[in-house]
Amino acid sequence: MTKSIPNMFTLGNLFLGMIGIILATKGSTNMAAIMIIIAMLLDGLDGRVARALNAQSEFGKELDSLSDVISFGVAPALIMYTVAFGGINEAFAWTITAIFPMCGALRLARFNVRPGIPGYFIGLPIPAAGGVLATLALFHEEITAPYMIIAMLLLSYLMISSVKYPNFKKIGLPKKAIKYTPIVVIAAVMVAVFFPEQTSKLIFVPLLLYAGYGLKQNFRKLSRKKRQEDRNPDEAYHSSDR
Repeated sequence: MTKSIPNMFTLGNLFLGMIGIILATKGSTNMAAIMIIIAMLLDGLDGRVARALNAQSEFGKELDSLSDVISFGVAPALIMYTVAFGGINEAFAWTITAIFPMCGALRLARFNVRPGIPGYFIGLPIPAAGGVLATLALFHEEITAPYMIIAMLLLSYLMISSVKYPNFKKIGLPKKAIKYTPIVVIAAVMVAVFFPEQTSKLIFVPLLLYAGYGLKQNFRKLSRKKRQEDRNPDEAYHSSDR
């Protein structure tokens, strides 16, 4: 029974992702974004609970990835599609919408089969990307569709990029604290339900800063490479021939 507890958090994540999709199709964008935010909380807890209970398993890892594709890939993309892409060419809108979960699936597959760097993720984690996209959609009245498309493609790129992001999932959860996790989840749900718009936009800021960290690192890496090429043009030329 103990080993099933982390999977219950993961299934809760998946359940909320599906509810987010349904709410998005019904036009309840604020509540749909809230479902994604609460799903992020559950996603952050499942691994910590598994480590605290020594209940980690390959089954749990695969279930987590499958749930994440729905909750942080498909659901946020659909939220964005329903609120921001109504006035553009349908085929183009469908393509842009599909790219995001596809990149998310590639990101998760890479995470599952390649050894990472201790303390870091390679590429923007899909929960962070999905959280940014779902909350960004709430600004659709202030931000026009072209900028939303650019943001969506940037997030898609960051997920499959080689940019290193700090891994906060390794911060442990004391075993004694596990019994309080339902209280934390219930409290978060109550705050989110009573203040959906404020909560979503408040969460948007730290998520955007986290995603922006990768862009900054990427620009820094490119500029450093450019400076090296400028200092050693012959070496750069010969290396490009190989």
